[in-house]
Amino acid sequence: MPAVCQHSLESEHVMVLKQVMPLGGILLLGLMGAGAQLAQSSAPDAAPAGAASHAESAGGTVPSLAATIAAMPKNLPRGEAPALAPAILAAQAAQARCAQQGAKVSVLIADVLGRPVVMLSGDGAGFRSQLIAQTKANIVAHYHESSIDVANRAAHDPALAAQAAADPDIGVLRGGGLPVTRHGELIGIVAVSGASLQGGDLTLDETCARAAVASLEAR
Repeated sequence: MPAVCQHSLESEHVMVLKQVMPLGGILLLGLMGAGAQLAQSSAPDAAPAGAASHAESAGGTVPSLAATIAAMPKNLPRGEAPALAPAILAAQAAQARCAQQGAKVSVLIADVLGRPVVMLSGDGAGFRSQLIAQTKANIVAHYHESSIDVANRAAHDPALAAQAAADPDIGVLRGGGLPVTRHGELIGIVAVSGASLQGGDLTLDETCARAAVASLEAR
């Protein structure tokens, strides 16, 4: 290729690059900014920098998981709870009851403070169901009654509804969380989530949870 033609083509390439690069840079920065916003909105509890980072929530700020662990005494014991072996059997009983209806659920057996002892997440159950089961256990731990009873009361009590909505550990009141009692004393909590996705039966979570409660209270 003649030198003049080659130089001309190279010049054109440079001109095209000069025209495209600013646009490309703006586009790249825009995508990076949109990605950061998406990551923030989809993971509100993530701490972007430092263990002490906090995320915004309806009730103020919520410590990141790393910050919570750092501030916690080592080997902090759980509250009163069913022993591990009967807790596993109870979770399996709830799973079996839901499986009869074709429901894919997560079952949580927790201590009286709502802290997990056993979590069985069935094949095909979504991760979201695990998180919702935890909120149901938190409802029972906070109000010492079934989560559906709290939800029913909140339907006629705006102050209670607002309190639950503002609690970052609860948010939405749902059925499916039940207290486990012995001689009238709370000894644990059962929570089931995911069954309502199967045909929209909003009572199935609680039906399955009752199977676990019966298993625990029979021991």
